[in-house]
Amino acid sequence: MTSPVTVKDKGLEVALPSGELAYFNHYWLRDNCSTSFDPETRERVFDIFHLAQPPHPSSAHVANGALEIVWSGENHTSRYPLGWLESYSKGERRADPAELKRVSWYGDHYPKMARFAHADLMADRQLVAQWLRAMLVEGVSLVTEMPDSDQALTDLVKLMGQVRPTFFGDYFDVRTHIAPTNLAYTAKALELHTDVPAEDLAPGVQFLHCRANSVEGGENLFLDGLAVANDLREQFPEDFKLLSETAVPFYFEHDNQDVRARQRVIELDENGDVSGVTISQHMADVFDLPQHFMDRYYPAFCRFGRMLQADKYLMRFRIAAGECIVFDNHRIVHGRSAYSATSGDRYLRGTYADRGEMRSTYRALTSKGRFA
Repeated sequence: MTSPVTVKDKGLEVALPSGELAYFNHYWLRDNCSTSFDPETRERVFDIFHLAQPPHPSSAHVANGALEIVWSGENHTSRYPLGWLESYSKGERRADPAELKRVSWYGDHYPKMARFAHADLMADRQLVAQWLRAMLVEGVSLVTEMPDSDQALTDLVKLMGQVRPTFFGDYFDVRTHIAPTNLAYTAKALELHTDVPAEDLAPGVQFLHCRANSVEGGENLFLDGLAVANDLREQFPEDFKLLSETAVPFYFEHDNQDVRARQRVIELDENGDVSGVTISQHMADVFDLPQHFMDRYYPAFCRFGRMLQADKYLMRFRIAAGECIVFDNHRIVHGRSAYSATSGDRYLRGTYADRGEMRSTYRALTSKGRFA
């Protein structure tokens, strides 16, 4: 059975299974013929730049549930299932299984935090999908029963993606250093912060594997920056606007390094929703903004900083040896109280991965690819 297709100057109209009459551009159709993609590499191999003339059908019709086009001057025929065409007919973004609704949490979240045993994750890919879903939705999880080895952390990261180096290196050791280059490497209190804001793109996911923790003090402090930012937006919209629109400088300067970047304290996604925060008093550079602008910016900045310290938001706990806390570094704000370095041993090994790779792995585990 065939259906009429109306060929126009720059595109064509075809009736879809829904009954809707849809328009498709000739360039777009030619560019997305199924033969444009290599079945093994899954990459586009057709280069539309090489067409001598704008693509135009010499004939087009619908048969057996697909639009068939014979292209003028090419000796090439393309076939497009109508259901596939319908998914692109309204110019909407392709559905993304990793675009999950974020759920905010507050200071009482510790008992509810998603937990997964290391060995179980290594043995079950579907459990990995559940872990990544928890990370996408809540931004934090706890992996338990970690082997006391460097390799255990590497193996865990590789379930999500690749180790993401920073100016600290591939890994970093949070313990008391003789000549510390960061407050984390001392026994002092570590103020609430997100990591590495001095890089152009701070790493997306942080891993902290606790190998020993027998000291007095050192309570972990974690909070959901999403919850605080959304409350600021509701209660003080002008402050929220300033923090979400103004980029301020951050730095890391030590020995042979002079790293600088500008970040917005509150990050928004393309829908205008809060997607994260960037805050770090020990890496905040001198704000080089107009002084009269600072009359408005600093009160907003300080209000947000004080909100971050409210008990309403703070999740307090003590990480134990064999646990690895994994969290979204663009969302979860963390710190710790001071501890006595001579009262025992405290050692956390850390590293990072990228959020893009986390989303990629989640998509691959939960959805059927287009080339399957």
